Amino acid sequence: MAGKAANIAKNHCPVKRVIKQEIMALKKFKPKTAGTRWRIGNAYAEVTTSTPEKSLLEKVKSTGGRNFQGRQSMRYIGGGHKKMFRIIDFKRNKSGIEGKVASIEYDPNRTAFIALLNYVDGEKRYILAPQGLQVGMTVVSGDAVAPEIGNALMLKNMPLGTNVHNIEMQPGQGGKIARSAGSSAQLTNKEEKYAILKMPSGELRKILINCYASVGVISNSDHNLQSMGKAGRNRWKGIRPRTRGVAMNPVDHPMGGGEGKSSGGHPRSRTGKYAKGEKTRTRGKGSDKLILQRRDGKKLSK
Repeated sequence: MAGKAANIAKNHCPVKRVIKQEIMALKKFKPKTAGTRWRIGNAYAEVTTSTPEKSLLEKVKSTGGRNFQGRQSMRYIGGGHKKMFRIIDFKRNKSGIEGKVASIEYDPNRTAFIALLNYVDGEKRYILAPQGLQVGMTVVSGDAVAPEIGNALMLKNMPLGTNVHNIEMQPGQGGKIARSAGSSAQLTNKEEKYAILKMPSGELRKILINCYASVGVISNSDHNLQSMGKAGRNRWKGIRPRTRGVAMNPVDHPMGGGEGKSSGGHPRSRTGKYAKGEKTRTRGKGSDKLILQRRDGKKLSK
């Protein structure tokens, strides 16, 4: 009997359970409370430290949805935990100087993880962390740089098929495209002064071949699979409860009113703009000539 009890204790060792959870990117919580019953959180297996670099922090003022006049311009915003802004190097303009990855960190201002680089000349900078980047690895940016994970170089110097993120739209502007968790674009072709990229949405688009981009896919790709578990976690993020239009009166919303649970008619905004079906892209936009194929498969450019 004593041997059986020992085997049960061995099989239910809490240390083993913790190790199993750390290997996984996501963590399913035991339903000990109502809030943890549906919660699927991040295991933060890639994150190596919880203390940010103080020299790269800035204060973020919470607006509560108010504009410069103090009037509410956005509803359902307010409260939330205080947070500091991490200054991210989107330009990657420290050319030819190697930076060693000191830590992979969580950033409350974005879905992706960030990496702290310690450069040889003593400077420290944060960059967006791609998948596979680990502490101790070295990254560099410049023209004559190998297309390896974390390195930043011009699109003209990359081989076809490379997955890239933090892509510039104008040379020297800093990365604008593919900066959220798990996103990347693929370099499919090069023609004269343009590189053709397949965007995360499936769109085929021309980007100037002299623009910089970073190699790799952005980290924390399982971000979209997380579940908050309770409304309180959204309140911590500064998101207040949202009132549905169909629950309002006709004076408050175009979809309001009606007897019982009415559908509310065609989905539209509070100001009456249709929420589905209408085209939202500006006609004759200057960048139309740079888009070869839209995400719906329609070809725009000849």
